Amino acid sequence: MQPRSSIGVFDSGYGGLTVLKEIVNKLPQYDYLYLGDSARAPYGNRSFDTVYHYTLQCVKWFFEQGCSLVILACNTASAKALRTIQQNDLPGLAPGKRVLGVIRPTAEIIGKFSETKSVGVLATNGTVVSESYPMEINKFFPGLKVHQEACPMWVPLVENNEHENNGADYFVKKNLQNIFEKGEDIDVILLACTHYPLLKEKIEEYLPVGVKLLSQGEIVAESLADYLQRHPEIENLCSRGGQHTFYTTDSTEDFDNHATVFFGKQVKSKHVDLDSVTG
Repeated sequence: MQPRSSIGVFDSGYGGLTVLKEIVNKLPQYDYLYLGDSARAPYGNRSFDTVYHYTLQCVKWFFEQGCSLVILACNTASAKALRTIQQNDLPGLAPGKRVLGVIRPTAEIIGKFSETKSVGVLATNGTVVSESYPMEINKFFPGLKVHQEACPMWVPLVENNEHENNGADYFVKKNLQNIFEKGEDIDVILLACTHYPLLKEKIEEYLPVGVKLLSQGEIVAESLADYLQRHPEIENLCSRGGQHTFYTTDSTEDFDNHATVFFGKQVKSKHVDLDSVTG
């Protein structure tokens, strides 16, 4: 019998904390181990090979900490690295462990919210270029039109604490205008980046009446609860102490200051050097 361990939650920086926040709200009984690879963030504009290499290194670190389940709470990592890790690395590296992402849970349900069968996806450039959302959504809703818009300024606005200021309005308005030019009949907008929920109030100001705004945290939390129920062999390996532990690859002080905004409560992180990770 393997010892129980924390559920690992990974992001390139702080954004994944918006997902972890909702997971903790839904499933407070488990222990969680969060790693933000802040020293190499952002991942959004990096190549597929680079994102894969970074993400695999972080997944191996989680496994070294004993985690049997790791959630990639990062759209770019989910888009560019998850499938390769699941199919090529896990069978030889750790066949009894699991790595899940944030794209599939969203793709499985997004079509249920749309009456016009036309949805918009706001994301980083890396996620948009990967075409992961159109491909995954098409598997579950073949007739659904998916319009994408890259919003490269949104993450810097959030990370520089400018998301509530007037400067953010220009970029939010511009990107929303762009996506509705691509699909006038869009009635659902997905925030396909974990930073974007912090811009939710601004986005809602410029959304046409009747358009539904979806963010991933609650969707991923519901999906994880369902997954654990369907996979008791994994659920039984998850420790239940309600503990939250945070690590960053960069400055802990900087991470803690940003993380508190994303997680909604004070965070005290530890530093980790990934150069020591084997393989």
